[in-house]
Amino acid sequence: MRAVSLLSVLLIGTVLTACSSILPQGEASYPKTEDEREAERFGKITGEDGIVLFGGRNLPRGGEGAGGIGVNTYLWRASLDALSFMPLSSADPFGGVIITDWYSPPQNPNERVKVTLYVLDRDLRADGVRAAVFRQVLGGAGWQDAAVDPRTGTDLEDAVLTRARQLRITNLNRK
Repeated sequence: MRAVSLLSVLLIGTVLTACSSILPQGEASYPKTEDEREAERFGKITGEDGIVLFGGRNLPRGGEGAGGIGVNTYLWRASLDALSFMPLSSADPFGGVIITDWYSPPQNPNERVKVTLYVLDRDLRADGVRAAVFRQVLGGAGWQDAAVDPRTGTDLEDAVLTRARQLRITNLNRK
């Protein structure tokens, strides 16, 4: 008897659940939720424009010269210019990180350097770029880490900022 009661309850629950998926003829129009408004404002994963991963057309851009990347365009281009003599290992314009591969200067093949450069801001600011420089020297036991002059990173940051200002001035003069 108990099994029949339990089976009846399960059967009634299944029928009611199945009925809940039937939609009425004239579906009511409810106000949009916050999530629906956000999806319309920033774009959808699929839609008329295809796959939109980083926002729709109304997504606000970054600081001056953002150009559709996550960081300031002038700082980004200046960073690539400053490191153009070194082989790149990775460059992420949305995260603002450039990582070079090890580079040995032709005049000193027993030394090599590697740079990780961070573009930190969407605006062209003096504190918008940071550089980390790593150095190794070839010894009897192979490549070993060596000290880097602290001014090296600062000099690289200054070179990037100077080049970014030049690019910005050139762009302003074209307008």
